[in-house]
Amino acid sequence: MGRPRSLKLPNLAKLRRFCSSLPETSEKEAWGHPTFRAGAKMFASFGEYEEEATIGVKRSLDQQAQHLQDSRFYAPPYSGKQGWIGIRLSQVPWPEVEALVLDAYRQVALKRMLKALDSLE
Repeated sequence: MGRPRSLKLPNLAKLRRFCSSLPETSEKEAWGHPTFRAGAKMFASFGEYEEEATIGVKRSLDQQAQHLQDSRFYAPPYSGKQGWIGIRLSQVPWPEVEALVLDAYRQVALKRMLKALDSLE
């Protein structure tokens, strides 16, 4: 089975551009999907869920519980147990997606990365 068609959509290009603007990030394929890391820690992934383009982001369990009250978000298989949420890209405006990705980055980034990020803003 090949990559989902949604991986070729502009959403992935936008996610790549945004993540590459953050200090010390890299992209690594994992489980057949592009994932984005701050140093060694993953904070976002791009994929497809129920034939829809999605981005997964790291959240705290409390944050996850709040997001799951909104049908635009879901608990991804496997990573949902660790607080991750899936963002249904057809339903969430891009500025909100970027804010969630940035918050996920901040949750896993080292202090030096956060200092570098703050100097960019």
